[in-house]
Amino acid sequence: MAKKLTEAQVAELLNNELSNQYKIEPQDATNEQIYNASVKIVTELLQEEQLKFARASKKANKKQDCYMCMEFLMGRSFKTNLYNLGLTDTMEKALKKYGPIFVLPTLLAFTIGFIIPFIEGLYLSFCQFTTVKNAKFVGLSNYQSILADEQFISAFGFTVSYAVVSIVVINVIALGLALLLTRELKGTNIFRTVFFMPNLIGGIVLGYIWQILINCILSLVGQPLLALNSQAGYWGIIILTAWQQIGYMMIIYIAGLQNVPDDLIEAAQIDGATQWETFWQVKLPMIMSSITVCVFLTLTNSFKLFDQNLALTGGEPNHLTEMLALNIYQTF
Repeated sequence: MAKKLTEAQVAELLNNELSNQYKIEPQDATNEQIYNASVKIVTELLQEEQLKFARASKKANKKQDCYMCMEFLMGRSFKTNLYNLGLTDTMEKALKKYGPIFVLPTLLAFTIGFIIPFIEGLYLSFCQFTTVKNAKFVGLSNYQSILADEQFISAFGFTVSYAVVSIVVINVIALGLALLLTRELKGTNIFRTVFFMPNLIGGIVLGYIWQILINCILSLVGQPLLALNSQAGYWGIIILTAWQQIGYMMIIYIAGLQNVPDDLIEAAQIDGATQWETFWQVKLPMIMSSITVCVFLTLTNSFKLFDQNLALTGGEPNHLTEMLALNIYQTF
């Protein structure tokens, strides 16, 4: 392992290189000049030490490659050290200065579209109202009514149990399909399209289609139909939503897997890692952002589910398959 460079050593190397190449001081250097000087330093150091990152000496055509190599040699973030040494370029300074101005439109839209409705909805939960304009503050009576409503408690419990199972089923299958369809196989684009297509169909239509299919299967095996079979209704909703949402989550996982650097996978293979070890130790940590997005999407979709529940079971039998959204709709 090569000896780590200190900040002072990095600064000295950059100062010398900028002085030799461009005859300028570091604070006067542009981003491109700093980058070119850094690439040359990295290349020379890698060639001298014959490190694992030797490939980067030939492929250092991106700023990210340069930062990665310098981070390896220094044991810390190269971009952070450039900032501390006063070597940031003009664009980074401009972004820091004028960044808030560019954030304002998005912040304004977020405030109007989310924060204000959220606060107003929270306030209305303490009111009795038919429309927003005639809301009457009633304190905690709405929450007391909910806790005393057995039908709401049943719908909440059914929704939670559905959410837990559907989150696991949808994400596990979607990730498995993403792993298969990111391999170098023929026809992967066709399969991606086929798996994504159910997401384009409306929930009401899907609900009635799956109601016919499930009732036909139940009649063939001599079981009660959905209107009289709460267990079949529970699994029917899970199957329906999984069939609809797996393709969408699969696309997110594919995007995450495609962003895993090939260098990391090749390094793991050189070290003798199996496919399972490569997935568990390399790929999975790199796609945690995709996993977080998919888990929260499936979670929110589970608690917002309405049209599929209405079309497939309608809450029958006796409200046993009624979810929160449908319960709120029927209560109003």
